Amino acid sequence: MCNGSATTTPAPEAPAAASSCCSHDAAAVTTAPAEQATCPVMAGTPVVKANAEAAGLFRDYNGTRYWFCCPACGPLFDADPEKYAAAA
Repeated sequence: MCNGSATTTPAPEAPAAASSCCSHDAAAVTTAPAEQATCPVMAGTPVVKANAEAAGLFRDYNGTRYWFCCPACGPLFDADPEKYAAAA
């Protein structure tokens, strides 16, 4: 029986990303393309170069600089830099 009051059902939560190294919000990156890079470990994840530089989230390998989306990606890159450099 209807009592005249409206009930609402909460919206379902969005599913978490299937493969993520950390909890950063890649969708929040809104800088010019020249100021961005793509994380070589988490393919397709945009990185703001200046933010990564300030946080120490980068490596130089064979004369090329690679920027990372989070602290977890640096050690993964270090473990197999050739694999990630080739994919970048």
